[in-house]
Amino acid sequence: MAEHAAPEYATATGNDYAEHEATYSMVMKLSKVATAAIILIVISLAIGGVSGAWGLAGLGIVLALVTGAVSGMSEKGNLAPIVVAGVVVVGLYFLFR
Repeated sequence: MAEHAAPEYATATGNDYAEHEATYSMVMKLSKVATAAIILIVISLAIGGVSGAWGLAGLGIVLALVTGAVSGMSEKGNLAPIVVAGVVVVGLYFLFR
């Protein structure tokens, strides 16, 4: 039967804390980037649904996907490309409505 004693992680074999930390960092980075990209997609769909500017909505979705991929490949998950794309889409909406 299995022992019911508390596990000793400091001496256990097979624990790779460096890899665990790297994986956790990657998951957090991609969560942040994906959330920002999804927010831009929702804003784009709202613009298309409210004003009927589906071309602008399509542009916003494409920009969200492209800038999300660029941000996901950056070292720290830089959100600047997604924010710039969001400002461009909202700016174009207010410029042409």
